[in-house]
Amino acid sequence: MAKDEEDDLLPDKDAAKGFYAKYEPKEILGRGISSTVRRCIEKETGKEFAAKIIDLGAIEAGDSNHMLEATRQEIQILRQVMGHKYIIELQDVFESDAFIFLVFELCRQGELFDYLTSVVTLSEKKSRYIMRQIFEGVDYIHSKNIVHRDLKPENILLDDCLNVKITDFGFARKLKEGEKLFDLCGTPGYLAPETLKCNMFEDAPGYSKEVDIWACGVIMFTLLVGCPPFWHRKQMVMLRNIMEGKYSFTSPEWADISEDPKDLIRKCLVVDPSKRITVTEALKHPFFNTVLFEQDIGPLKRSLSAKSRRLSRIADLALNVTEKKSHLLRRQAAEANKQSANNSDSVNSSPSSSFSACRHHLCSCFSNILARYSHLRKQSQFNARKKFQFAILCIRAMVRIKRLRYTPEPLRAEDALRDPYRIKVLRKVIDGCAFRVYGHWVKKGEGQNRAALFENTPRCEVYNLYINSLNR
Repeated sequence: MAKDEEDDLLPDKDAAKGFYAKYEPKEILGRGISSTVRRCIEKETGKEFAAKIIDLGAIEAGDSNHMLEATRQEIQILRQVMGHKYIIELQDVFESDAFIFLVFELCRQGELFDYLTSVVTLSEKKSRYIMRQIFEGVDYIHSKNIVHRDLKPENILLDDCLNVKITDFGFARKLKEGEKLFDLCGTPGYLAPETLKCNMFEDAPGYSKEVDIWACGVIMFTLLVGCPPFWHRKQMVMLRNIMEGKYSFTSPEWADISEDPKDLIRKCLVVDPSKRITVTEALKHPFFNTVLFEQDIGPLKRSLSAKSRRLSRIADLALNVTEKKSHLLRRQAAEANKQSANNSDSVNSSPSSSFSACRHHLCSCFSNILARYSHLRKQSQFNARKKFQFAILCIRAMVRIKRLRYTPEPLRAEDALRDPYRIKVLRKVIDGCAFRVYGHWVKKGEGQNRAALFENTPRCEVYNLYINSLNR
């Protein structure tokens, strides 16, 4: 878009004097049907924020009143949940006859949806890191008797450190004690069965906070394998799958995923809300208490490699000393044999004298090694961190031995040629190609079109490239 066209989208300064007096709007970060999100700078401090500008004039008269009321309700809820590190912070609010300005903290990494689109799938480590934060944020929201009702990757922002910020409280509601909700709202792929029942049956019992747990399970499933659990091209089939809780872990992406995340997903996606896991129980699940050492301990590997280099220097020192001493022993043994040939009286005593000399030099050799090593040990004082790292290394070895039974069997060449998608590395390449080829299909919202990419993956082309590379 040209710069002049962007300037035209800015509200008139006379209609938003309060906002322009405090903030300077910059480039557009995102667009909605009736709103625009811009980066803005606070003039007094120079800090950067994100300003959501809602144009009430672009909405019909009847709808504008409804939008104004809904926005005020969202502002009220945002102020109730302020202060939590995993919930978006509302900085300022400005309201005029034609515009509403909501100023939020700026999350540079954008939506979790966009991040997931760029990486296709997330590892267990990153999924655990993100899902723990989402559950903690939802736990805080529920502690205020508020239900979000529209949790999905598009409504979760990320900062530079992959810390989440739950946003978009447009459908959120404050609940009274024992209150149930009956209106249908949200995104179809993330709707809980009890929400759908409210639109199907007049005697539906309604729903409450449990719908957010269901949405968390759908998000977790999507992070691990790249597509929602219930998605189908035909929306009625998708809704039927949701009502029946029909999903599976049989796709190739699940082959390398452990049992703990699957168990947590099962407990989140229970059709009966009374039997569904709570947020508190989810945070205590073994999935969040498990450390996958081969993925989680990067700094430890670097520190241990440095320690290994130091020990290797000691080993090289010992080897050099041993080689010098062994050369000296061989030369002295040769001289002793020459003397024994000239002096027959010393024949009986030469073996013992050679043995004594060998023992003497070996003792001297190891004494020198120990002396030098002890000298190095005196230079380094007790380091609690290194002791802890050594203990972690031992635990890591034990966990690896324990997890041997989960290690998949090697894939045969025949199976790889017949179905290259089963190979994890190649599967990432295939899915990445799908996003590059069909990226224009990706749309946010009700269609769940992101999952359609996996049904249109150009596997034939990649398959031929794979076969040609094997032939070469």
